[in-house]
Amino acid sequence: QVQLVESGGGLVMAGGSLRLSCAVSGSIVRINTMGWYRQAPGKERELVATITSGGSTNYADSVKGRFAISRDNAKKTAYLQMNSLKPDDTAVYYCNANLLLSRWSTRGIDYWGEGTLVTVSS
Repeated sequence: QVQLVESGGGLVMAGGSLRLSCAVSGSIVRINTMGWYRQAPGKERELVATITSGGSTNYADSVKGRFAISRDNAKKTAYLQMNSLKPDDTAVYYCNANLLLSRWSTRGIDYWGEGTLVTVSS
């Protein structure tokens, strides 16, 4: 079974930092683009950051300069370093990964973690 497990969420004061991890497990041929999304109470899920297998990154305007996405391909893990956190960053953060499960697959399929809660207090 394929699993994406997020960790690192918790309670942090405004201005503080937090580092999220997303570990991929299971029989995976290739991990393509990975990303972090978040959903605040009563709001729609939004993209936070993405990173390709080659390390190219993209960020939502709201987190540019504060967040950094990275990945360790050997560990099959993606990270989201969150600095200068604001109360508006409070949300459940979800990890996404586009995965190839077969050597003969033509394209990957998106998989999601169950989310980790980040709460930023003022």
